[in-house]
Amino acid sequence: MLGMPEFPLLSKDGDIIIGGAFSIHSQISKPSLSFTDIPEPLTCTRINFREFRFAHTMMFAIEEINKSSSLLPNISIGYKIFDSCGSTLPSVRAVMGLMNQQEKTLGKTCSSQSSVHAIVGASESSSTIVMLQTSGIFHIPVISHFATCACLSNRKEYSSFFRTIPSDYYQSRALAKMVKHFGWTWVGTVRSDNDYGNNGMATFIAAAGQEGVCIEYSEAISRTDSRDKVAKVVRVIREGTAKVLVAFLAQSEMNILLEEAVRQNLTGLQWVGSESWITAGYLATKTYSGILTGSLGFTIKKTKIPGLQEFLLQVKFWEEAFDCSFQPSLNVPKQCSGSEKLKDIDNPFTDVSELRISNNVYKAVYAVAYAIHNMLKCGEMVNQSCNRRDKLEPKHVSVYLNVNFTLHSGESVYFDENGDPAATYELVNWQRNKKGDTLFVTVGSYDASLPKGNPFTMNGINITWNFSGKPQSVCSESCSPGFRQAVIKGKPICCFSCISCAAGEISNSNKCTRCSLEYWSNENHSQCVPKVIEFLSYEETMGAVLATFSLFGASLTTVVFFVFLWFRQTPLVKASNSGLSFLLLFSLSLCFLCSLTFIGRPSVWSCMLRHTAFGITFALCMSCILAKTVAVVIAFKAKRPAPRVPQCSAPFQRISVFTCTSLQVVVCVLWLTLAPPVPYKNVAYSAEKIILECDLGSPIGFWVVLGYIGLLAVLCFIFAFLARKLPDNFNEAKFITFSMLIFCAVWITFIPAYVSSPGKFTVAVEIFAILASSFGLLFCIFAPKCYILVLKPERNTKKHMMGRN
Repeated sequence: MLGMPEFPLLSKDGDIIIGGAFSIHSQISKPSLSFTDIPEPLTCTRINFREFRFAHTMMFAIEEINKSSSLLPNISIGYKIFDSCGSTLPSVRAVMGLMNQQEKTLGKTCSSQSSVHAIVGASESSSTIVMLQTSGIFHIPVISHFATCACLSNRKEYSSFFRTIPSDYYQSRALAKMVKHFGWTWVGTVRSDNDYGNNGMATFIAAAGQEGVCIEYSEAISRTDSRDKVAKVVRVIREGTAKVLVAFLAQSEMNILLEEAVRQNLTGLQWVGSESWITAGYLATKTYSGILTGSLGFTIKKTKIPGLQEFLLQVKFWEEAFDCSFQPSLNVPKQCSGSEKLKDIDNPFTDVSELRISNNVYKAVYAVAYAIHNMLKCGEMVNQSCNRRDKLEPKHVSVYLNVNFTLHSGESVYFDENGDPAATYELVNWQRNKKGDTLFVTVGSYDASLPKGNPFTMNGINITWNFSGKPQSVCSESCSPGFRQAVIKGKPICCFSCISCAAGEISNSNKCTRCSLEYWSNENHSQCVPKVIEFLSYEETMGAVLATFSLFGASLTTVVFFVFLWFRQTPLVKASNSGLSFLLLFSLSLCFLCSLTFIGRPSVWSCMLRHTAFGITFALCMSCILAKTVAVVIAFKAKRPAPRVPQCSAPFQRISVFTCTSLQVVVCVLWLTLAPPVPYKNVAYSAEKIILECDLGSPIGFWVVLGYIGLLAVLCFIFAFLARKLPDNFNEAKFITFSMLIFCAVWITFIPAYVSSPGKFTVAVEIFAILASSFGLLFCIFAPKCYILVLKPERNTKKHMMGRN
């Protein structure tokens, strides 16, 4: 127990004095304020051996510099070290004691000159800030070894502040990167309720949000909080669903949190710590090992300081170190003998296996020494004297602290424009060796100075977890393939429900992505697969039936052709204009066969052939029928003698057939030249499949071809209608009239059916129209003649043809 000091705990005179402020005691009393009695003075309790080592490391560095013949030769350095007790009020007392002389100044004029030229400390950000608010007025440089608050990088407010530990601006981002690396998107946080914890946690939460990590709860504690308040915080942690706890705590807050965690048996958490406690060896005890084993956190690199351990072993502070007393007491288990040795005990003070923060103290002292060395223009030669000055003011030291030097270990020391060092960290993991002792094993690193790429890397060493395996800490489990995340109203983005992707979409990074036009989602929406390509093929039933009817019609027409050829010398065949009949049968055969070009996978040639073949063959067919009907009308309506009419009708018929067909050929050639039909993948009609069809190229060309055929059919119908009253026995016109009625009915019905039919049914409708009209022509024109030729040969006479009984 120690009252708040008015004089330094440790001091030494010298030409130059460096001040020090360390949390040698980690607890401060909280006197009751009754407002009736004089408050008891604040007292500091519970010695912190780690901080005690920091103070002696400063002393060791000063002794080492004083022995140096190259750094500040013939200049001695002294020190004044105060205990800041890890609290703001003692820190104010400490800085005031450092600035003033030791003697009482009551009734005297205070000296305008500070008693120290620079201050090393303090170990906490809040303590450092309150010290700077006083020392900064006089531009006394403060070099902290452990104050990491990003707020201290503000040069406008803290122009004389430097530090040998990186800012929390980088550590908080490193922690967010690390949490994201391990897939923890749902974490809890607890922080010190001071500048260090509040600023560091605010930066972490912002960086975690950018990484897609959500915070379930964020609690704050202070070393002065009541036990009930700390217990409430631990209950919040226990009741939380997050399996990862990010603890941005100073050592003192970490102590009281762990004490309460042990009381409430808080286990089953993966701890992520800040550099303040992650390598604190005094926490790696059996009491806390069950809670903290497997902890992860960033810290600065460790190093070795030759000669430090031997220096520390010379220090004597028996009662605290050996838990004994020189005065007999019932409260102390044993009496000190005075012969105890530090090397015989395992104590954080003499433990130099993890020299990280101690090395920061070492660098801070050397930074001050090099600054004064440069300011006094000491020579570079050994034993060369320095230019002494009677008044060496602290503000001059602050200006010259823009140093860049290398320690004996090879480590470079320099400060950037904000007074900060380079931000490089090691990721340490709490692991146990075979003896059960806790080791701080480096498993990764973070270098904020890397210009490109991810500054966070792992070195491949296996990590020890506080679980049977790596913990999973998520608010909602990842969605299965085929599902996407849907935010739940009023909850963080990490808490979501899973909704199935729509048809044609696949899940990609918890989102649904639509497949490209030629692809469709599989059954579980995990990947895009090529769409089914649909066209009228010979393999399917409808294509096979239509092809059968096409071949049947062509075969039947061939049979009729041979029947007419067999009976070509009979009066019936001669009276039917055998030349046109044979040409008509040939064109009908082509009409039946052209429907086959509509079946099968569309290609460039099949698309051009199907419509042109259809147009030309039907134009030829209609031309033949038109020539027949015109010949019949001319033969029976002519005023000249009938025997002379047929002599001029044959050339006329051939010319008319050639002319009418040639006009259709010209139209088709122009169509194929200007805008030919081409294969086309229709993805607009059906979302699940691709309709492979022939694009008309020029719809005008198609409708001109179809319209021309319709025109010929109408002319055939008109001439056949005019010849309907000719003698019945010879009257072929009435059959042509009936066939034209069927033909026109089929193609008039075709137009709306063609326009409205989907996919391959469009092609089927066109084939059906071709076959129906072809069968109509074949049966209506040739069936009656074949009936007479085959079954009623007695009617196949000239006398019967002339209508004579």
